[in-house]
This record gives sequence, structure tokens and C-alpha cells, in this order.
Amino acid sequence: MSMNTTAATVTATRAPAWYELALCAQTGPGFFFPEPGSSLRDAKRLCGACEGRAACLEYALANDERFGVWGGLSEAERLALRPRG
Repeated sequence: MSMNTTAATVTATRAPAWYELALCAQTGPGFFFPEPGSSLRDAKRLCGACEGRAACLEYALANDERFGVWGGLSEAERLALRPRG
């Protein structure tokens, strides 16, 4: 997926099973894809309360999501989890 990925895109395509229960499905995509330099604190806090967090993070890592907050982690935090080749 690309930089234009939003929660709406996830639902417009085949939404993963975890997405129906995800808190991000009830929040605007701008919350999880903030402008560069904006705080990610609120998005991460919401992710921390979401029961779909682990599945969301798995999805982001499997689909090489490079932008936004997924599974409670920022782009840099997810990058650090990727195996180095």
C-alpha cells in the first residue's frame, strides 16, 4: 500500500477481520496519518486501548505499511522491527 493508505481505503477493499472491532474504524484517518512533525501521542494512546492492536500491527508489517500509526507504532518503530537484509 502507499502513502495514500487510509482507514477508508482499508474498508473500501477487503477489510481484515480485526478492523470491524478496531477503534480506528470509528475515528477519522487523519488521526492516524498526521501531518509530518505532528504528535502521534493521541493516536498511539487510542491504539493502546484497542483490542485489534496486535492484529493491526501484524497486518502493517505483512503489508509493508510505511506511513501512519499501525498497531500503536510509528513508521520508524515498525521499520526497526523489520529484519535487516
